[in-house]
Amino acid sequence: MNINSISRRLRTCAIIIVVTFVGSLCARAENVVTIPHIIYISPGGDTSADGTLERPYGDIAMALRSARNIPGDIEIRLRKGIYRLEKPLILTPEDGRQDRHVTIAPCPGEKPVLTSSLPVKLRWQPYRNGIMKAHVEGQPVMDMLIVDGEIRHMARYPNYDPEAVRFNGTSSDATSPKRVKGWKNPAGGYLHAMHASDWGDFHYRITGKTKKGELQLEGGWQNNRPSPLHKENRMVENIFEELDAPGEWFYDEKTSTLYYYPLPGENIEDATFESPQLKSLVEFRGSTDNPVRNITLSGLELTGTVRTFMESYEPLLRSDWTVYRGGAIYLEGTENCSVDNSYFHNLGGNGIFFSGYNRGDEVTGSHLTNIGASAICFVGKPEAVRSPSFQYGQSVPYEEIDHTPGPKSDDYPAQCRVYDNLIHTIGLFEKQITGVELSMSKDITIAHNSIYDTPRAGINIGDGTWGGHVIEFNDVFYTVKETGDHGSFNSWGRDRFWHPNRGVMNEIAAKDRALILADATATTIIRNNRFRCDRGWDIDLDDGSSNYHIYNNLCLNGGIKLREGFCRVVENNIMVSNSFHPHVWFPESGDIFTRNIVMTAYKPIAIDHWGAMVDYNVFPDSASLYESKQRGTDTHSIVAALNPNNSYYGDFSLGNDSEPIKTGLFHNFPMDRFGVVSPGLKTLAERPVMPLITSSGQVKSDNEIMDWNGLSLKNLTTLGERSATGMDSERGVYVVSVAALGSPFRDFIRPNDVIIGAGDSQVNNLDDLKKALNAIDSTNDFPVVIFRNQKENRILLPGVPKK
Repeated sequence: MNINSISRRLRTCAIIIVVTFVGSLCARAENVVTIPHIIYISPGGDTSADGTLERPYGDIAMALRSARNIPGDIEIRLRKGIYRLEKPLILTPEDGRQDRHVTIAPCPGEKPVLTSSLPVKLRWQPYRNGIMKAHVEGQPVMDMLIVDGEIRHMARYPNYDPEAVRFNGTSSDATSPKRVKGWKNPAGGYLHAMHASDWGDFHYRITGKTKKGELQLEGGWQNNRPSPLHKENRMVENIFEELDAPGEWFYDEKTSTLYYYPLPGENIEDATFESPQLKSLVEFRGSTDNPVRNITLSGLELTGTVRTFMESYEPLLRSDWTVYRGGAIYLEGTENCSVDNSYFHNLGGNGIFFSGYNRGDEVTGSHLTNIGASAICFVGKPEAVRSPSFQYGQSVPYEEIDHTPGPKSDDYPAQCRVYDNLIHTIGLFEKQITGVELSMSKDITIAHNSIYDTPRAGINIGDGTWGGHVIEFNDVFYTVKETGDHGSFNSWGRDRFWHPNRGVMNEIAAKDRALILADATATTIIRNNRFRCDRGWDIDLDDGSSNYHIYNNLCLNGGIKLREGFCRVVENNIMVSNSFHPHVWFPESGDIFTRNIVMTAYKPIAIDHWGAMVDYNVFPDSASLYESKQRGTDTHSIVAALNPNNSYYGDFSLGNDSEPIKTGLFHNFPMDRFGVVSPGLKTLAERPVMPLITSSGQVKSDNEIMDWNGLSLKNLTTLGERSATGMDSERGVYVVSVAALGSPFRDFIRPNDVIIGAGDSQVNNLDDLKKALNAIDSTNDFPVVIFRNQKENRILLPGVPKK
């Protein structure tokens, strides 16, 4: 065989091998892993770079522009350092396309920071009374001051108090004519005040003052339930004459002078002073017809945005809330985009905001803290709603209502997921906020999040449009800390059928049943969560909330409330130290409350109709069950002693030998799957204080429970109570719970406090407390000493008229 023959045969074999290999690849195309093109960025890059590791770009926007012409998946890798954005990073449909995936993430092991904070170079000199001053170059926005990574407070009255309930300190004197007259020129200052009923807050810019000492104001649009300002709960800031406490600052815009009162021991010459400049850092800007697709932000640190409480706000239908449509990350018109494993902190407004059309998006594995407003919001457009109304007292005449079920357009978020996020210490500046907000949206999953330290709800659903949400395995506690009449989970359902006049609404519901679920078209599921609310309800379904299935939830303090609504099934939940709160139900509501464990008698308000079924529940004592049977409910319910397996460690499941389990009336559910699941986030996340079991069927004679003006009290007697409170010995009076509504001490005493003194007397037990109270004129303000946060605190309680 000659050389040419051999060559031909080799070429033929090569062709066969290549064809076979290519055919095999085509047959397994779904398993092919493409290698993404990597573009590198560094804060030290320049415009002549080419995006390689050796010559990285210095600008993320530049990298995105170059990526538009590269086929296939893209990874934009950020080197460590601070990326100071002079304008928001805009992601468009050109950047996020159907045919590829774009990931913006750090280089392995490196930590890039995206911020709009501008370093302020300062040369300090003394001013007076310990205050320093410095000239500020240029004309930066000076709305927030961050010193060595911590937010400092504007000059304010009252001074910042970390223990104060609202705004870290309020006073009726904040706007008194006498105080106002002492301010030379308050223009540019702010007034922050609570709603007269504590239903959120209001904010005003001060534009001047009258000769009488009255403030001239603009603002007040941040709350959708108009009311007078609370007379007591008021705070003013950015007033030069109020610069009198360490950590406070004031910026004189006319002279470009920054005044700062250093903290004790603070070396301001070496400290880093920064001021955020932008309202948002990253914006996804697409549309329903041309969305931004397949972009992931992963592993980033995002910080430093300005406060937004004076921006334009819009009402969330008939919800009590208005909202600023914006956030540090803003998404509108997106599909399959995500934020993963990122850290958000020191933000002036919202964290992440999904506006209008968004499908299949996710926020996962992230930590959001020290945020001025809400953490994560999903808010559709009102144009997608049929026959919308925009305030509590408004309604569309029945004859003009569109009866077509569901949305009118696709301009709303749907099929999105919030999973495994740690959200806490939010609402620094705004109080009508939440950990996760849903309004005009559908089929949103909120799962395995830990949410706590919030001024209002941990999770809020503003309306029934359009339901289908799944809320599961979340740990939500330390909520409703600065407001009232709310829950750790809260919802409203003031949909098309709802009317502010109850008589009119009864007529509509009776004659047009189809309209009831015309907006809440899909069932919202709340299951396998742990809730604790010490100033409200654990689960609060308020005005008109309809079409819910609530099961397998551990409610640690506030119980479950169902106000008027339809088609709610509440089953197999545990309400520790509390009960069921049905309020003003409709005839033929279809509501079902069954196979639940309650630990006190029901607490109905104006209930003439009891839904489809209230039965087969577990009561703590015969008196509570008898009371229910007298109302015509709970024919087959039982009384049972409840002995949880290990309530001190949060396991409230019942033993297999307990009657509710043996009879099949109740089924245990997992008690160890609440909250975040990522190891790093689990290490950081706090857990709620576990309550004592205080059902009347279990209180022993040596463990008396005393009710004092809405406080539930007992002697501190166990090692577990010592551990929970940090007490040095088994002494004092332990605060089991505080009534959410009606207690005059609600703003002063907290659950898990220990009362160790009253008046001039030491308090070691309930008998000591009773003797001390008898010796005090408690109709006037009087002092008590409590143990909280590992230290003694002397507080003044308001006097209470004798009954």
